[in-house]
Amino acid sequence: MPDAGKPLTIAFVLASYTHDAPAGMERATAALAHGLRRLGHRALIITATEPDHATDEEMDGVVLSSVGVTFPADDDELREAISTHGQDEIITADLRALYHRHRVDIAVYVDALWGLGRLAPECDGVRTVLAMHVVGHDQDLVPALQRAELVVAPSTTVLGQAHARGYDSTCWRTVPNALLDEHNAPDTRQREALRQGGPVRVLARLGPEKNVRALLDAGRLVDRGIEVVLAEAGFEHTAGAQAAEYRHCAHSAAHLLMGSVRDDGLPWNQVQPWLANAAVVIVPSTKETFGLIALEAMSVGTPVVAFDVDNLPTLIGTDDGAGGIVVPRAHGEFGLWAAAEVLLDDPVRYSALSRAAYYRSRDYLPTTVAHDFLKAVR
Repeated sequence: MPDAGKPLTIAFVLASYTHDAPAGMERATAALAHGLRRLGHRALIITATEPDHATDEEMDGVVLSSVGVTFPADDDELREAISTHGQDEIITADLRALYHRHRVDIAVYVDALWGLGRLAPECDGVRTVLAMHVVGHDQDLVPALQRAELVVAPSTTVLGQAHARGYDSTCWRTVPNALLDEHNAPDTRQREALRQGGPVRVLARLGPEKNVRALLDAGRLVDRGIEVVLAEAGFEHTAGAQAAEYRHCAHSAAHLLMGSVRDDGLPWNQVQPWLANAAVVIVPSTKETFGLIALEAMSVGTPVVAFDVDNLPTLIGTDDGAGGIVVPRAHGEFGLWAAAEVLLDDPVRYSALSRAAYYRSRDYLPTTVAHDFLKAVR
């Protein structure tokens, strides 16, 4: 058990981690590390990717070269790379050496497979934590759970999904994802101008569960600007799946009245400013164990429209203090567009949701979540 009175060194292990990666696990990991540093602790991020640049916040990045996989990769590629010809023993030995060299107190494996939780070595004085952002494949999750002293998840949605799969999640702890940055929200006058003429914006990773293609197909008659930014992550379901998804989305976007789609992503420090200048942000996901894009939009006062799936109703809210509109999944993508249109035609409700969105997001500041994390792991 780490000493509650001394600064800690926390190592986050995530094979696919790169700065500016368009994925929730990476951005949530960076945000928690940032919060811990602001509280006076040291946070390392151990990755299998070679960084192309570094910022002051990332000087504690560490490359684990023994993983030996080229990104983007799919689950099978990574699983094979780390489990054949004794490579698992090499990787665990390298992790032990890193923990010893950096005097690590807590090792956080960010996912059973991509965070190498299935390989987590036992090390004297190092507390082993599995951060389960999604419920992984059984072949990875079973060994990861056997090695973990503690499991944390970003929402009760993950706990419920694990329970439904037959895992005992009663002792797991919930630590939400955090905002990485703070950005000023538009003032009242600017927000009203956005309501009247600003674009509808969508930001997503290129994954089928993000459901962007179906949203675009349903939005062909929308007479307001639609701007979509997509990006490839370091992981994908099958080889080439992200490129194929973009082709489908681009084809659908070509039929919009006023719309554009691009696949170059956004640097992390531009995400909130871009979302701030939207009239509304639509999150069309059919699976969302947390909903980081929704939170980032809310943090700059932009109302969110999303389906009532997984953690999104809890995050956005469904009462008078909601930061957006939650649409029944049964209403389909046309329901998302209809809800956005009704909201944009109602200045009073729009203003109320904008204010509520901002205040709901204050619970997810990086130091607040870092405090929650430390309470869970100490």
